[in-house]
Amino acid sequence: MQDEDGRKIPTHERTYARLRDMVLFGHLEPGQPVTIQGLVEALEAGMTPVREAIRRLTAEGALMLQGNRRVVVPRLTRSGLEQMAFVRLAVEPHLAELALAGLTPALIEKLEAVDQGINAAIAAGDVPGYLEGNHRFHFALYDVSDAPVLEDIARSLWLRFGPSLRVVAGRYGTGSLPDRHGEALAAMRAGDAAALARAIREDIQQGVDQVAQALAAGEI
Repeated sequence: MQDEDGRKIPTHERTYARLRDMVLFGHLEPGQPVTIQGLVEALEAGMTPVREAIRRLTAEGALMLQGNRRVVVPRLTRSGLEQMAFVRLAVEPHLAELALAGLTPALIEKLEAVDQGINAAIAAGDVPGYLEGNHRFHFALYDVSDAPVLEDIARSLWLRFGPSLRVVAGRYGTGSLPDRHGEALAAMRAGDAAALARAIREDIQQGVDQVAQALAAGEI
């Protein structure tokens, strides 16, 4: 496998990326243990790169080691959700504001195309398609913020939040999923940083509220 620049991606990085995406997009449900050997088979990788990927994701709080050679995605607690919401609502709207200066017509066009794919996934009830498109939209925007520390924080929190959003989406359908991208795109075209930050904040808050409701009902 090669990256966008044609460089070969090392096995350990490829394995980490694949396991990260399994967590991020909810292929591993919170609280459901999986064996390390099962991950070796699912990822079609050797034991060493799989263990390294598990170690990295455990350090990021996205996985938790259990006994008997098993790992699990931690269940989200109310306190954990409140902390994530506090940080995400502070960091991500600011990333969007910072990104506005780096936006080009070509990038806005790319984001519009990604949003069209998201809308199609919502209409089709395609939860994985929605989650992957939603992540791509946000981080294509954040990538031009020139704020790598804040972006790293955002990526880490998405890893912890994504599995629970996947559970909610699977139970209630894509019609209830957060999507304020239309407002965000309008703000980008208008060059309105405050409106862009507001759209991203409302998008995040909608997802947080849905997860909080499911958590309160004991559904996740």
